[in-house]
Amino acid sequence: MIPDVSKALSWLEAHPQAIKGIRRGIERETLRVNADGSLASTGHPESLGAALTHEWITTDFAETLLEFITPVDGDIDHLLTFLRDIHRHTARTLGEERMWPLSMPCFVGDEQDIELAQYGTSNIGQMKTLYREGLKNRYGALMQIISGVHYNFSLPLSFWQARLGVKDAESGKEAISAGYFSLIRNYYRFGWVIPYLFGASPAICSSFLKGRESALPFERDEKGMCYLPYATSLRLSDLGYTNKSQSNLGITFNDLNTYVAGLKKAIRTPSEEYAAMGLKRDGRYLQLNTNVLQIENELYAPIRPKRVTRRGETPSDALMRGGIEYIEVRSLDINPFSPVGVDITQARFLDLFLIWCALADAPEMSSDELLCTRKNWNRVILEGRKPGQTIGIGCEESFEPLVEVGKSLFADLRRVAEVLDKVNGDRQYQGTCDELVASFDDPDLTYSARILQAMKENGLKGVGLALAEQYRQMLSEEPLEILTDEKLAAEQQASLQRQAAMEAEDTLSFDEFLSKVNGGN
Repeated sequence: MIPDVSKALSWLEAHPQAIKGIRRGIERETLRVNADGSLASTGHPESLGAALTHEWITTDFAETLLEFITPVDGDIDHLLTFLRDIHRHTARTLGEERMWPLSMPCFVGDEQDIELAQYGTSNIGQMKTLYREGLKNRYGALMQIISGVHYNFSLPLSFWQARLGVKDAESGKEAISAGYFSLIRNYYRFGWVIPYLFGASPAICSSFLKGRESALPFERDEKGMCYLPYATSLRLSDLGYTNKSQSNLGITFNDLNTYVAGLKKAIRTPSEEYAAMGLKRDGRYLQLNTNVLQIENELYAPIRPKRVTRRGETPSDALMRGGIEYIEVRSLDINPFSPVGVDITQARFLDLFLIWCALADAPEMSSDELLCTRKNWNRVILEGRKPGQTIGIGCEESFEPLVEVGKSLFADLRRVAEVLDKVNGDRQYQGTCDELVASFDDPDLTYSARILQAMKENGLKGVGLALAEQYRQMLSEEPLEILTDEKLAAEQQASLQRQAAMEAEDTLSFDEFLSKVNGGN
């Protein structure tokens, strides 16, 4: 089941310096809630700056859904401390509101009460809100307020130079992109290990179902919690942030040209379903356009190839210009055991796993095989901790015990850990392996098992509220370590000025602007 990576690992052991200089960034989402766990009805606090233009603090789908973004960093400890500083500042700013510490929201009243994120009167700002209007009308607002953590990761140029013989990033962009696509294909094949270890959404509040029928065999408690006894991440299930209608787009991850062509086709292809919904009603826009995807970001995926865009550039145009710069891992639930939603153990594991994915052979994948990998993910998402659980091999009807596959993977990861520890002069990555591999023999050590046990004892709402209050007090009282009050105040003011400048620069009406954007697709 696990490919033979011995030659590649031997190469890595002979070239330890090639791995020096990994770069990372983190994006963490969290709902602002009241003391009773209900969604905050207040707008994005002006004291946190303009969500459209702030470097570190923005909003995602809803006005109440905060998103924190770190700068790119070469040091995990520094990265997580920066993220914690953003949380410390926000905790002090929110007053009586809390940051919800779980991926799945607490009790949700009327879905129509979820206010879309607002970004001011500039054409770009209005377009961002309208895009969210389209998401709400296409998929429902509830799915969009589920929170997660994204881990952005790039290997150093020295890795690609030593591994592929490229000279520099520009001349080697095709080879480097091919290397990242190889990583992505292995992520699809083996990334189910992430929800197994770190999935932390085995339960939902019954209000989340809103009377909708679900084929999942939920067990329920008297406090309105619905759960699956062996589930790891309902956030990644069909209940959560997925879109089955996209599964037939046929977008593959074999090379840059076909990937971008598939993406561009999806944003140009009309959808009968969305056309029936209409572009406007009573003079008010309902979506950006009636195509399969309004914009490229609408493509839901557990991992994305990325490049920092220039002004006015689409993500796919950026990829075609410069190749893949980094990858975005999107399968992490909020870690409820961390005040900042993610911890150093997870970051170190992802480093190890993503390096392994870049080293292991990764045969090309058809769109059919991509769908096959989804079966393994679903198996782990819904029943990952089930005794005797198995994992499928490719699209064949043959299976191996999940425990054995997991241990085989960790045998490889340990060799990667030894190389990283040699470079860093410590044993921290090996310690991460020792800590996590135990979860295969004892599934009760997984995040999902631990949080479900707490929820069975105190209810989903009880656990969420207790952690939210604990973290609010903790973060409010901690001093800043990297950021300063002066830097935060300066960025808050600068973000407001940047938004005002964007609003003043507009010369087109929004209708004209939108027509130009859609014509450019």
